[in-house]
Amino acid sequence: MKKLLVLFLAFSTSLIAQTDPRIYTIINATSASRIKSDITTLANFGTRHTLSDTLSNTRGIGAARRWIKTEFDKISKNCNGCLQVFYQKNLVTKGTNARIPKDVWVVNVVAIQKGTKNPNNYIVMSGDIDSRISDPNNFTDDAPGANDNASGMAGTIEAARVLSQYKFNNSIIYVGLSGEEQGLFGGKGLADYAKDQQWSIMGVINNDMIGNIKGVDGVIDNRTFRIFSEPTSPTETERQRTARRFYGGEVDGISRQLARYVYKTTQTYMPEMNPKMIYRLDRFGRGGHHRPFNDVGFAGIRIMEAHENYTQQHQDIRTENGIEYGDRLSFVNFEYAQKLTAVNAINLASLAAAPAAPEEVAIGGIVEASAKFKWKKVPHAKGYKIYWRETTSPTWDYSRYVGDVSEFTLQSIVIDNYFFGIAAVGEDGHESLVTFPSKIIR
Repeated sequence: MKKLLVLFLAFSTSLIAQTDPRIYTIINATSASRIKSDITTLANFGTRHTLSDTLSNTRGIGAARRWIKTEFDKISKNCNGCLQVFYQKNLVTKGTNARIPKDVWVVNVVAIQKGTKNPNNYIVMSGDIDSRISDPNNFTDDAPGANDNASGMAGTIEAARVLSQYKFNNSIIYVGLSGEEQGLFGGKGLADYAKDQQWSIMGVINNDMIGNIKGVDGVIDNRTFRIFSEPTSPTETERQRTARRFYGGEVDGISRQLARYVYKTTQTYMPEMNPKMIYRLDRFGRGGHHRPFNDVGFAGIRIMEAHENYTQQHQDIRTENGIEYGDRLSFVNFEYAQKLTAVNAINLASLAAAPAAPEEVAIGGIVEASAKFKWKKVPHAKGYKIYWRETTSPTWDYSRYVGDVSEFTLQSIVIDNYFFGIAAVGEDGHESLVTFPSKIIR
């Protein structure tokens, strides 16, 4: 009996080690009231159209971005200067597309919380500063953009408030991106800047509309949210595309691994939420600010509400046939926005605390009874975990921690029947993204 008790306690301790108590503290620290205050402030700038007034202190995108920078500066002051806050901007010239009728500086507001061990590894959370109404070139009329996308911007600021009280191995970037409605120009500018600075971007979590719970179809849901991710990187080579025909990986690109990570972390720490992975870059025929990062080879996903209300998106403020149109403050559910902000915060914290993903993962076991793996070790990893799943499963369903090794054989697991990946595990149990094998062991 005593031996059984010891085994049970050891097993229980092992289960407890799978979670980090600090993550629950982070969830509880996110505030719906602060998010409401920030969304209200942003909506009250009247319009935040990319081409709107930049000189006024009370109206237009100039006032909005200065206020956002001030909030980041306040947060930095409260954590003894832990954030590096700056504007990153690019000039977009008249005629670049039909939504750029004049030259305009697209200005992003960036706040960087540097990591202690791997400062050049970055995980990014973004929201959009700009707003619009029915005519995408109308930059004078009211466009409060309360949900699209003051909600995502407010969530980003709130995540910075909460996570700035902690130190992490990797760096976190909190950013307000501009120019989304005119053609994703803010994201493109920052993605190019990241490339120029040689930042190692672990992933980009783009938040675009995280505050609506009542869909145009009448469905009300304050638990479900969508995670959009593309299957493979657009920067892959022809050789890589050809290899997929023989070795698999059609739905295992870096953005899809980030989506699975968010799914798993949410189910672990916030089981009351219902993450729904959508196997698309974005909504049908539409786009978001994660795409420019995908375009240059970075992992990027979009987190957003499950049920959209199109009468409140890109609409002039008006009432017709008893229906209120427009992206008004009264339509935002601040408690839901708080939940999705917490989803972001726990994933930022988990990835910022984790080692980098393993590199040069190779797989073998052709016409054999067991699957074999080799990988290159990464700094600050205490060990590695092999994941596998049925080829038709959207999630990593099976795993085995194999310790601090650089190769392992899964006995009696036939390579033909599953997809596999390797994650690095840090000192406190936080895991990296899963790396899908890219080489073959001959």
